[in-house]
Amino acid sequence: MATHTFNERYDAVLGRNNTRLCIGLDTDIRNLPESVASSANPVLEFNSRIIEATQDLCCSYKMNLAFYESGGEKGMEALRGTLERIPDGVLTIGDAKRGDIGNTAERYASALFEELGFDAVTVNPYMGMDTLAPFFGYQGRCVFVLALTSNPGSNDFQRLTVEGSPLYMRVVDHCIETYGASGSLGFVVGATHPEELASVRRHVGGSIPLLIPGLGAQGGDAEANTRANDGGVAFFNVSRGIIAAGKGEDFAEKARQAALTFVADLQESRADQPSEA
Repeated sequence: MATHTFNERYDAVLGRNNTRLCIGLDTDIRNLPESVASSANPVLEFNSRIIEATQDLCCSYKMNLAFYESGGEKGMEALRGTLERIPDGVLTIGDAKRGDIGNTAERYASALFEELGFDAVTVNPYMGMDTLAPFFGYQGRCVFVLALTSNPGSNDFQRLTVEGSPLYMRVVDHCIETYGASGSLGFVVGATHPEELASVRRHVGGSIPLLIPGLGAQGGDAEANTRANDGGVAFFNVSRGIIAAGKGEDFAEKARQAALTFVADLQESRADQPSEA
C-alpha cells in the first residue's frame, strides 16, 4: 500500500474536523488540577481527559518533549500513553527542536519517528543542513524547521540581516533549495509575527506546512494569523489557552469550551478549501 503524503493526511483530518487548530499538550505536572493528582500517572490522566474532550476540535496535538523527559520514567510513560490515546488520523507533532551532526542526528530522528512514532517533529537548523538530513529520510512525515519563533528573543538572531535578507528568510530559502521537493519540509513561524507570517506564506506557497505557535497566552491574534496564512497548510498551536482553561474537576469541559472558541476564531477568515497534496 502506498504511503500517504503528510499533506494528504492533513487534508483528511481537515476535511473531517474542519479546523487548523493544533492543541499543545505541554503538560506541566506542577500545575495539574487536584482531581488528577491521586492518579497512578497524573499527566497521562490529565492528557487522556483533554484528548477525549477535544479530539473532534483539532487537526493535531503537539507535545513539547521537555515536559515529559523531565518526569523520568513516569514522564516517558505519560508520553507513550498519550500518543496511544490520540485517535488515528489526528496528527502528532513532537516538539523537540533537535539539531546535531552525523549519527547523533540519525538517533534523534529514529527516536522521534520510529520509537515514538510522531507524524512530525521540530528541528533547529543552526548547525547547518547536514544536521537536518536524517529527518528527511522518513516518508509521510513532516520536519518543521525553526524559522521565526514566537518568543521575544527571536529578535536576537533570527532577524539579523544576511546578504540583504533577514536570517529567518535565508533559512527558509536554503531549506527549500535543499529539501523543498521532499514533501516533508515545513517551517515554524510564530503567531506573534503575523506580517512576517504573511510574507513567508507568500514566499513558500500554500502547500508547505507552517506550524504557528503563540496564540492565546503568548498574545497571537487568531484572525490576523488566519488572514496571513491565506488558506495554506497550517497548524495553529494553542497550549495553555486550552489545557489551562480550568483548574477544577471540570477542567476537560473548560478545555473543550476554550477549544471551541479558538476553532470559531480560526474559521472567521480562513479559506475553506483543503490544501493541494
